Amino acid sequence: MIELKSPYIIYLPKIVDVRGNLTCLEGSLIPFEIKRVYWVYDVPGGGRREGHAFLKQHEFVVALSGSFDVVVYNGKKEKGYHLNRAYFGLYLPNGLWRHIENFSTNSVAMVLSSSGFDESDYIRDYGNYQYYITK
Repeated sequence: MIELKSPYIIYLPKIVDVRGNLTCLEGSLIPFEIKRVYWVYDVPGGGRREGHAFLKQHEFVVALSGSFDVVVYNGKKEKGYHLNRAYFGLYLPNGLWRHIENFSTNSVAMVLSSSGFDESDYIRDYGNYQYYITK
């Protein structure tokens, strides 16, 4: 059985300036060592990225541009998080089923990951996910 932890919002430093704001991200601000960074873009407005879970991998998701909703399910309840600013993001511990929906046009989702790509860490089938969280 996977030990399920709760996701939560992490606020990043925001330096306000009339010339444009700046936000930085250092590894000490999130609860894992960053091993991989990727981004999701060109999702049609209103689009959805289908769900999956990870056995070990943790992630931190930031809306660098536009907005979208990250919907998380822990086997008992579902909760949505609306991401729409570049100065905060959602920490996603391992073991949670998630999907992303309601992408605004031209949005960009940046994802920081605790591990490199490992297909064997993915749970892509919802039925398999139910098995993992109850065994």
